[in-house]
Amino acid sequence: MSAQSQASFADVIEAHVADLRRRQSATRPAVVPDEVRYPYGERTLPEYVSHWAAVSPDKPAVVCAGETTTYAALDDRVRRAAGGLRALGVSAGDRVAVDLPNSTEFVVTMLAALRLGAVHVPVNPMFTPEELAYELTDSGAAVLVTFPALLPAVRSVRAATPLEHVVVVPLGAGQADPDGPGGGESAWGDLVVHAPITDCATDLDALAALNYTGGTTGFPKGCQHTQRHMLYTAAAAATSIGLGAEDEFSALCYLPIFWIAGEDLGILLPVVLGGTSVLMARWDAGTALRLLAEHRVRTMCGTVENYLEILDRDDLADHDLSALIDPNAVSFVRKMDPEVRRRWRDRVGSHSLLREASYGLTETNTLDTSPWGLAEGDRDLLEEPVFCGVPVPGTDIVVVDWETGLPVSVGESGEILVRSPAVTTGYWNNPEATAEQLVDGWLHTGDNGRLDEAGCLHYLGRRKEMIKVKGMSVFPAEIEMALGRHPAVGSVAVVPAAHPDKGEQPVAFVTLVGRGVDAATLEAYAAEHLSRYKVPVVVVVDDFPMTTTGKIRKVELEQLAQEAVDART
Repeated sequence: MSAQSQASFADVIEAHVADLRRRQSATRPAVVPDEVRYPYGERTLPEYVSHWAAVSPDKPAVVCAGETTTYAALDDRVRRAAGGLRALGVSAGDRVAVDLPNSTEFVVTMLAALRLGAVHVPVNPMFTPEELAYELTDSGAAVLVTFPALLPAVRSVRAATPLEHVVVVPLGAGQADPDGPGGGESAWGDLVVHAPITDCATDLDALAALNYTGGTTGFPKGCQHTQRHMLYTAAAAATSIGLGAEDEFSALCYLPIFWIAGEDLGILLPVVLGGTSVLMARWDAGTALRLLAEHRVRTMCGTVENYLEILDRDDLADHDLSALIDPNAVSFVRKMDPEVRRRWRDRVGSHSLLREASYGLTETNTLDTSPWGLAEGDRDLLEEPVFCGVPVPGTDIVVVDWETGLPVSVGESGEILVRSPAVTTGYWNNPEATAEQLVDGWLHTGDNGRLDEAGCLHYLGRRKEMIKVKGMSVFPAEIEMALGRHPAVGSVAVVPAAHPDKGEQPVAFVTLVGRGVDAATLEAYAAEHLSRYKVPVVVVVDDFPMTTTGKIRKVELEQLAQEAVDART
């Protein structure tokens, strides 16, 4: 493309963006400004913690497992943990992996790493040893913070990774390591007894996190995020629902905070707003009800099934949910609809409006749109397909033609592109993927969508081959590569099928080169090498349906996959 063509292309995009901004400004609720508001200015997250520790030292910052940590205590623990990490040799730019469930120690470790200018690498505790080894090696993490139950997996792969130190957190009673610490392992208690450090890294644009996502080909990719991305995400999300530092904010979060969405809800929003994060390690409706009432929680995010479970409880009326004004639902399997909203309003009260959560990606730190304030007449639930609302202040979203890259007319479908202060700076050690998805400041999401006359985004589905199992991302290439290592497997193709309980179920079609192996054997093999939610239904075939250009016809496989899953459910 010539320089003149590039200029013309940019002009077309910007003219389209200007038109969309006018529509979206008119659509946003009156209390939502077009500009982002930062409660304490553009500062790092550890600086926000120190600020709230000075302003409201006794205010609860984190509530988890029966323990309440005030802002003063959180600031002190973060400074001490940072001192402990520094004593282990951690400095700016070093990667610190956190392999923990939702816990206060997870929050402290993340903030301590950021205080040093180090890079936070959240790890999924459900990983198999092979998956753990890949992420530790790819990120180059020098330190891993984990808990005793995961030590066997860590020890089995450690020699093949760059790890220099492992810090062990005794989460709960009976969690001590029965074998005692090994070489290069230390106890969490030793880490946090260091004198609190007084200095703090302040570069908002330095690499601060590697949040791993995946794609339809290859291994998961590390999305590079900065503290500016984190700060903007929280501030823009708060601005989009009319929240400021003067408002009391508390969130119940059982979404894993190693997920970017859990990080946003359980760490970023509370820290930036000086609010309270109430963390649960796993979902339990009875515990959730108690915590919602006891801590006067304002917002939570759960699946539609979670809310239905609460609604079906006989003791619901015994709990005061008068503070819960903004509950968010995620439609992984059961979809949000007006009937679920009505049931919630009737039992909890008209002050509590149950709504769909936001559109977002790991690459954008999530929370790119907001349907808040757009529920009159159940508009947000009745408009088809998924209604995502307007972009949060400071974010631009356009829909372009898949082939030309030019904006399509309002109402037409195409690829969703996102531009915001939170878009990843690129994929870690993957310049090819970076160049493919980040073009002139726009993230090419690979998702289908459309923008309506009001400038609201409608999500039409994934063009990528990602499979969602109860909201967990499963990437076909990971399963294909895992099964492909079996000596009796010739080739593998993985496609999704609808499942009544999981939302989607991966199905692997396999050709064999050996004897004595059947589908059950291969499913057992997959269970040894993949996380449980990634294990596919296996179908053995003689060959694949192919196109004239030599590609597998996955559409035909999807029909066969659905038949295979239906036969088992």
